[in-house]
Amino acid sequence: RYSIKMVENIYLLVIVTLISVLQNVFFAQKVERECKNRNMSTSAFERVSCANRNCMDAYPTFLAVMWCAGVCLSQAPAAFAGIIYLLVRQKYFIGYLGQSSQSTPGYLFGKRIISFLSLMCIVGVFNYLLWRYYGSDYKEYVETITNAASALLLLP
Repeated sequence: RYSIKMVENIYLLVIVTLISVLQNVFFAQKVERECKNRNMSTSAFERVSCANRNCMDAYPTFLAVMWCAGVCLSQAPAAFAGIIYLLVRQKYFIGYLGQSSQSTPGYLFGKRIISFLSLMCIVGVFNYLLWRYYGSDYKEYVETITNAASALLLLP
């Protein structure tokens, strides 16, 4: 019973994590395909390789803040932000394959989502500390605000 309850609290985060793994496989296949099709010194290979590297550099931060936000505060808005982040990362990657300037909107939007998830982490930890040391639990209020604020991520 305990394990079922625990899975209920994290299953959305698990789904987003698995989707992100599939996305990483897609990115790696693009690099491999470009490597096999052309000379490794071409600008196309360098662009796809750089886009992949940039995405992989931000990946641990994304996973950490998404899981922290989902576990410490609220799973649904964290998973929603995670899905939006993956869509933005896809846009960034594809944009980078054209011209690097096409990737800028995806990069900036991705930073906004990481900031939102980081804020969720901080609020979740702060709420826990308030509950632990002062007996005040504002999690219900904060979850309501977070659920509403996560929809704002859709605004450009």
